[in-house]
Amino acid sequence: MRVLIAGREGQVARALVAKLGAAGHATVALEPPALDITSADSIAAAMREATPDLVVNAAAYTAVDRAEDDEATALAVNATGAGLLAGAAAAAGLPFVHYSTDYVFDGTKGAPYTEEDAPSPTGAYGRTKLAGERAVLAANPRSVILRTAWVCSPDGGNFVKTMLRLGRERPQVSVVADQHGAPTFADDLAAAVVAMAPRLVAAPAGDAAFGVFHLTGAPHTTWHGFAEAIFAGAAARGQKAPELRAIATHEYPTRAVRPADSRLDCGKIERIHGIRAADWRAGLEACLDALAGPRTGRADEGRG
Repeated sequence: MRVLIAGREGQVARALVAKLGAAGHATVALEPPALDITSADSIAAAMREATPDLVVNAAAYTAVDRAEDDEATALAVNATGAGLLAGAAAAAGLPFVHYSTDYVFDGTKGAPYTEEDAPSPTGAYGRTKLAGERAVLAANPRSVILRTAWVCSPDGGNFVKTMLRLGRERPQVSVVADQHGAPTFADDLAAAVVAMAPRLVAAPAGDAAFGVFHLTGAPHTTWHGFAEAIFAGAAARGQKAPELRAIATHEYPTRAVRPADSRLDCGKIERIHGIRAADWRAGLEACLDALAGPRTGRADEGRG
């Protein structure tokens, strides 16, 4: 199978190239200027050259706070571009996979969100990603939307790498303890595409394989709980861990409002595709192995 991936250097794109390649699939991963998803001409040229069986969109505008002041650019990439790419895949008779976000919800439900819950984004990033979901589904009925959250990997910028850096630089680190969700490792998001791909390529429009699905790690935690696990893992690898202080969201103001409780229910993707939410603690161990080397001792991992 040949897979065209929009995006090349991001966390998920890198994981896709590795996982699909390991499964024996050929990949063509492109980003601007080789593939500009906001340009129909650029998309058409990439499609002609790649001749894919499946198209995956791992390109996105993800600067959550900057999007508040640059929503037009975020919309061009996250919505208009996503729709153009999905439409090009549809015109070629191909299925399409698109990544979305927990930010399409406002975080006030008080329980994990299902795919049936009505989205209600609170900021520009969430609005543009929701617009992208709708554009993709309108352009290509053979599309899968994978909503995820708190993505991390050994590549790129993410919470794990930020905590490791702060732990080296500071004796004390403060982390928000009243925002609930689940870390998700890019390898697991890529593995889901590998698992789904054969069915997506074969299935017709209207098949239950297509639609919106939630996929994050498990179990649910808080940013503070995640940080505890990161520092415990770092300590077990011989690194000095800082004092970790729990704070409330209002003590760490940001330009964009974050959902307070963006836990996602991942039952649908397990029922339809047989894909279970992966334990993020295992993903964290693999990530820390890559970033800090193997464990050299024992440490109790905090949970939150």
